[in-house]
Amino acid sequence: MILTGIGDEAGANIDAQIKATNELGWKHLEMRFAEVPGFPKGNFHDIPEEAFNICVEKLQANGIEVYAFGSAIANWAKTVETPWDVTVCEVKRCIPRMQKVGSKFVRIMSFKPTPDEEKTPAVVFERIAEVTKMFLDAGIQPVHENCMNYGGMSWQHGIELLEKCPGLKWVFDTGNPIFNTDRSKAKPWPQQDPWEFWVNVREHVAHIHVKDATPRPGQKEPDYNYPGEGQARVRDILKDAFSRGYDAGISIEPHVAVVFHDATVKTDDQVVYDSYVKYGRQLEQMINGIKAELVNEKK
Repeated sequence: MILTGIGDEAGANIDAQIKATNELGWKHLEMRFAEVPGFPKGNFHDIPEEAFNICVEKLQANGIEVYAFGSAIANWAKTVETPWDVTVCEVKRCIPRMQKVGSKFVRIMSFKPTPDEEKTPAVVFERIAEVTKMFLDAGIQPVHENCMNYGGMSWQHGIELLEKCPGLKWVFDTGNPIFNTDRSKAKPWPQQDPWEFWVNVREHVAHIHVKDATPRPGQKEPDYNYPGEGQARVRDILKDAFSRGYDAGISIEPHVAVVFHDATVKTDDQVVYDSYVKYGRQLEQMINGIKAELVNEKK
């Protein structure tokens, strides 16, 4: 099992991401956004080549490996109306950078659904299948995240996407069902159930994002919590995963200080950094407790 985190949740600057990783005693990062002095913040597959190389040098100097890329490919900021070339170019930029740092997993999505869309358009399957093949041909494993996208509209939508895109695997985000509606059910769509989603996709999960949250009635965004303090069933999901032999990556995505997709949420850099480190330590304590519990149950 590899513990890691989406680094920009500790700070946009690559130095903050490295410092937090070192403080936690971890050896891996999941790169999403990064910033170095003199260059604007951007996704790791979009920042200028010079900025990317500076990041790589700093990571290597600290003995930190890039476990996964949190790409912007087909994410919730794009729809099927977005020119296809945008996605193809992102993939083509992403592949050589992943190969340079030896990263084997890339998080992708499946486009933002229209407000009333309940059925996944065929074009989504066609495009995500092509993206999947491009990465697999390059020796990289794409993993689809249940988020604000077609594959995340319900576990049924997710399974259909996996069936239509050979070789695609899943990165399960524990907290995303808290703010996503279940579009497999009748309107008005109810909120998704994290446990129900998990048990139906777990056979396809190659990576896990840990996020915890509590719904806020009438609000789109929930309150984000430290692991085990919300309603995302984090402990139950991790215990089930470990009991079934899961030993791959677990990546923290706290959101407790900053909501990645809500630019209106601002906070102090030190608060962001401290919350990330606290989150990682609290998750470690939870994992240690779960593993001890599983050992005792076998006695």
